[in-house]
Amino acid sequence: MRVVIQRVTKAEVAILGSVTSGIGEGLLILLGVQTGEDNSETDWLVNKIANLRIFNDDEGVMNRSILETGGDILVVSQFTLHAKTKKGNRPSYIMAARPDEAIPLYEEFLTKLETVIGKKVGRGVFGADMQVSLTNDGPVTIVIDTLNKDL
Repeated sequence: MRVVIQRVTKAEVAILGSVTSGIGEGLLILLGVQTGEDNSETDWLVNKIANLRIFNDDEGVMNRSILETGGDILVVSQFTLHAKTKKGNRPSYIMAARPDEAIPLYEEFLTKLETVIGKKVGRGVFGADMQVSLTNDGPVTIVIDTLNKDL
């Protein structure tokens, strides 16, 4: 799984011009599932995200996690995170998991994240044509790939 995590002051997802989910201060997480993945990395990824110290403390140092701030989280599925761009100018999405493989992992990720942070997580609609708007705070943007944990 690959995620792009953005610290935000607000974020929302709209479908056909209607807002379906939104949050205030917290994290917008774009989640891509690669073909062949299973749930063995879900716990690690959820705990990594929940404990990332990317929120400012009283001295203005990024030293607090979403667990400490009580902020909100919005998760949006995004297969394009697994785009391959090596050849030509048209990205290939062959490494992105198909819905029958990706949806159960996406749902499990959401459930585990809600359990760890102790509150409901906002979400997009898997496979929908979504418009995501956000105000990136900092800006702070972190990329995590469960296949490359050492980065």
